[in-house]
Amino acid sequence: MPILDSTFKAPYFFRKSFVATVYSGLFRKVDLEQKRERLELADGDFIDLDWSYAQKKSDKVIILLSGLEGHAQRPYLTGTAKLFNQNGVDAISVNFRGCSGEPNRKYYAYHSGATDDLHAIVMHAIKERNYAEIYIYGISLGGNLALKYLGERDEVPIQVKVCVGISVPCSLQHAAKRLHHFINKPFHDRFKRKLVHNLRLKQSQFPEQISEEEVNSIKTLNDFDEVYTSRAHGFKNALDYYEKSSCLQFLPNIKVPSLIINALNDSFLTPECFPVKAAKNNPNLYLEMPKHGGHVGFIQRGGVYYNEKRALEFVKENSK
Repeated sequence: MPILDSTFKAPYFFRKSFVATVYSGLFRKVDLEQKRERLELADGDFIDLDWSYAQKKSDKVIILLSGLEGHAQRPYLTGTAKLFNQNGVDAISVNFRGCSGEPNRKYYAYHSGATDDLHAIVMHAIKERNYAEIYIYGISLGGNLALKYLGERDEVPIQVKVCVGISVPCSLQHAAKRLHHFINKPFHDRFKRKLVHNLRLKQSQFPEQISEEEVNSIKTLNDFDEVYTSRAHGFKNALDYYEKSSCLQFLPNIKVPSLIINALNDSFLTPECFPVKAAKNNPNLYLEMPKHGGHVGFIQRGGVYYNEKRALEFVKENSK
């Protein structure tokens, strides 16, 4: 499809990427009542789903996927869930393995390309909850995962009607390098501290799988993916993980209407993360590139973010 012209106009104070990103990540608040369900998985592990509901019984549901080390109470998920609930759609805010406040049972957990759990959630919504329409919405890592899920499969359940990805690192290798850039040091260090903290807990749980010395050797996010992510999930190394898990290579195969919104001033993304060629050649793929918005910082007046409003519009336009 042609590249979409964006109508997003950031308030003046939030035109700087850093300001929009930090405010949205640390200061935004959304009130939403959620009810937790534990979904037992085929490998003996579990994943926690936090549900919120439309006022009236609905046969439509949106599955919301967080970014790196996010959880179901992050405002970038609850804000979207609330808006969709108000428009007659139930919502599942997903906590990836180990992100719901309780360690998962396995040594491995989640990563940018681990789509099996998403498929389990989709099938749960169809078989156990009887939803006729399913929409998938992913933030950052979650956006990459959602788009990879749709593009890597020959067939996707017919109930899956629409996908929306926000601030998507379509090329993980390039985005990972960018995250190590000096301009992103505050974000890099914050992610690293949280990941290493959780890995220390996992090391005490599985001392035979990883040593304390290996955990102590992690100085960067790339180190984390070398020492833990790649080894725990069956990749040769971090580069192999990035290459095989990036959604970019799968975008040409997507058959479900899918929208990517990536801000041109997103400091986490490189030119390789803006899939212009794929969007031009795939009639099901739409790419919108607002001038501002930072990383998941599409702030506008009224409390509802631009990406949330656009997601709802896109769903209404493409799920008829």
